Amino acid sequence: MSNPFDLTGKVALVTGGNTGLGQGIALALAEAGADIVSVALSDSDDTVAKVQALGRRAHAISADLTSIEPVERVVQEALAAMGRIDILVNNAGLIRRADAVDFTESDWDLVMNINLKTVFFMSQAVARLFIKQGDGGKIINIASMLSFQGGIRVPSYTASKSGVAGLTKLMANEWAPHRITANAIAPGYFATANTQALREDPVRSAEILGRIPAGRWGEPSDLGGAAVFLASRASDYVQGAILPVDGGWQAR
Repeated sequence: MSNPFDLTGKVALVTGGNTGLGQGIALALAEAGADIVSVALSDSDDTVAKVQALGRRAHAISADLTSIEPVERVVQEALAAMGRIDILVNNAGLIRRADAVDFTESDWDLVMNINLKTVFFMSQAVARLFIKQGDGGKIINIASMLSFQGGIRVPSYTASKSGVAGLTKLMANEWAPHRITANAIAPGYFATANTQALREDPVRSAEILGRIPAGRWGEPSDLGGAAVFLASRASDYVQGAILPVDGGWQAR
């Protein structure tokens, strides 16, 4: 029996694939056999080099995903470079922190645009391609612990990630007949640029680590197994799931 986790011959489009969680996911998919298209505002040279070192093809696309303007261009450039797309990972995102009573409209709109609006329209564009290709596809959205909880001082992030969970289920409901699976990974507290301020705050960092049974911050590579599972045929009957990868945060 062939390996159900093997991604050989598949092409994965990963937004925010230049660093952090996105790079960790891209490298895990490449290790499983996938070719990678990394989409990011800043350069993806490091990701491209690491993917190529694994013997896989890699292509970088520069795009500002704070609006949906580049969505169609991204899809067409990925197609031109790789010939097809089989997997979409909607990872690109932003967070802005301020007390809810002081939160600004500009910070609300910026976060909602990239974390939710572009996620939907990128998924729509790729789903249309999957339907045209005729052999299904995999959509993996990056949700959050705040898809389940309220959090503090991150109103637009909480709203957007709650929305990602809902949209993931809607995509599953509508697109399953086309052999498209739509699921999400909900990372816990990971050592990335988004959590740098928290990790550098000794009080807040201690509070967070005190609730994580694993006793440590997650590393980008910790998402790899979940990403490969949801990108592979091993998850063909998994639809609308929001999979926590959190070191046990929710169990506590």
